[in-house]
Amino acid sequence: MLAIGLMSGTSLDGVDAALIETDGEAQVRALAFRTEPYSDSARAELAEATTLALTFDRPRASPPIVAAGELIVRTHAMVVQKLLRDAGVEAAAVDVIGFHGQTVAHRPDRGWTWQIGDGQALADATGIVTISDFRSADVAAGGQGAPLIPIYHAALAADLEKPVAILNLGGVANITWIGRDGALVAFDTGPANGLIDHWMEAQTGQRYDADGALAAAGRVDPTVLDMMMDNAWFDLAPPKSLDRNDFTLQSARGLSAADGAATLTAFTARTVARALDHLPERPRRLLVAGGGRHNATMLAMIAAEAGLTPEPTDALGWDGDALEAQGFAYMAVRRLEERPISFPGTTGVPQAMTGGVIHHPAGA
Repeated sequence: MLAIGLMSGTSLDGVDAALIETDGEAQVRALAFRTEPYSDSARAELAEATTLALTFDRPRASPPIVAAGELIVRTHAMVVQKLLRDAGVEAAAVDVIGFHGQTVAHRPDRGWTWQIGDGQALADATGIVTISDFRSADVAAGGQGAPLIPIYHAALAADLEKPVAILNLGGVANITWIGRDGALVAFDTGPANGLIDHWMEAQTGQRYDADGALAAAGRVDPTVLDMMMDNAWFDLAPPKSLDRNDFTLQSARGLSAADGAATLTAFTARTVARALDHLPERPRRLLVAGGGRHNATMLAMIAAEAGLTPEPTDALGWDGDALEAQGFAYMAVRRLEERPISFPGTTGVPQAMTGGVIHHPAGA
């Protein structure tokens, strides 16, 4: 099938869109990818919705959140049209869209997760069958609802020597471990770029630490780093997941801009190293995807802490910026065919299960 995957992460930097051809199993061919950055006003609107959602004890309609959801649909529909134009593909040729939406709150400990963006509205806008709400069924069944990409990682890594691990460094970091027998273990490891991005905006007005340059110019504060690591969450056995806002900058307050960037980057590195201790067997390779793979300082710190050299997935021909969007395209095909997307070892769900709500375009 031809499938489009759409991903808007907690970093609020923009929409990733990928077109792949896949059978939902071992066959995957990447065809096109593009990123559409959010405008400053869109980022502000989404950030406001996220801040508001975190004050609720359950998902509920609220005018700013409803408006943000409509923004998500408009921007995603626009990106679909641009992706199809880039690829020279007609919408009628696409079998399905996997639409993650925008996470505004993730609270599996309270029995809910919340991604805004109306799947039916996107199906109507694009004329393509759309799968949305990938996480809720898993959470309702007792799972963490995240991470969901491991089944796609396993397809990509089918021919690699095992055990192997794929580390995604987004706003939050997560890791997928694939064993010699194909067993999957996956979980969030801690903050990745999220805290650093917040620090950079507050301290310098920049959205991120390009190539880790500011962190490289600073010194890690060992006392602050130890304080940040003094959190029982890191000792919890997987599977486990995080909301981007589960960790704050409070411990780093008072540090210089450079020292804060260095310490927060070291925090990400140390949490990755701690996560490796939870794996059934040490991986032979640590492959890295997501925006954090562009941060040379972060990768160097991970290597020092973990004793493994992180290898950007691009060296294998996998576009590390596109993997999550591709993964939701892949899972959309699996949903159409009623194949599982989450597993006991990845989300803690009692048994392997599919997920996502199918929306057919009006009149189809």
